[in-house]
Amino acid sequence: MNFTRYSICYYIFSSILVVATIVCLFVFGLKFGIEFTGGSDMRVQFIDAVPSNQEVAEALAEFNLGEIVIQPTGEKGMTLKFRGVDEETHQQILAKLSGAQEESFQFVGPSVGDELKNKTQLAIILALLAITVYIAIAFRKISRPVASWKYGLASLIALFHDVLIPIGVFSILGHYYNIEITIPIIAALLTVLGFSVHDTIVIFDRIRENILRKGMSSFEATVNWSLGQTIGRSISTVFTTLLVLLAIFFFGGETLRYFSLALIIGITAGAYSSIFLASPLLVTWQKMGRS
Repeated sequence: MNFTRYSICYYIFSSILVVATIVCLFVFGLKFGIEFTGGSDMRVQFIDAVPSNQEVAEALAEFNLGEIVIQPTGEKGMTLKFRGVDEETHQQILAKLSGAQEESFQFVGPSVGDELKNKTQLAIILALLAITVYIAIAFRKISRPVASWKYGLASLIALFHDVLIPIGVFSILGHYYNIEITIPIIAALLTVLGFSVHDTIVIFDRIRENILRKGMSSFEATVNWSLGQTIGRSISTVFTTLLVLLAIFFFGGETLRYFSLALIIGITAGAYSSIFLASPLLVTWQKMGRS
């Protein structure tokens, strides 16, 4: 099967997704949770009837809490997120929510949120750089017909693609449904990096083996042959992983729902990029260097 025959179509499709993500980020931005922005997180359970979001917002209007994010949880639960308050105000808010029992209350200062946001950005950048350097070193013995560092660059482009796609989806969800970027979602994105690069390395490693075994008579044919040998493994691995993640998404409760959604989107994007983006890029660069 000639996987690289329609490389231009793959590039156009991926470019559309990446550009759409960048546009969403500029227009909508990202809605960060209180772990990053600072604020209060209160979770309550109502004994009797659960009031509507509007009724809760009206009851708490006198406290000047800024933008209150109200999210139902379960049958009678509710999560409220608002600006940071002291303990006295916290107790007054709880008293206003008649018939509610508090399950948890968390306050995060803005300085802690900023520090956590900076550390998260640094963690992602360092992970990407470490992965790129590792691949460049691992494939240093096959400097022809494509330089070893280009394997690292191809994987880096694929990883950016795999992380940007779920970020774009959460930008839209944050704008329309108040879904926030939280620590579990960041953990899911870092997991996507590891899962995606593993799939890419398996394919690249098979390309390396076939080059060393068969020589370099036709690099494009070698890449297509290698993809044909590994595509069954890639699809089966991703499919079985998605089955588990879909079960978590539908039955794992509110806490794990968006964590699993980030993994579902990222792992699907990673399976696509490993086969239809990273490997065809090597062939394209080889043809450009030859011409």
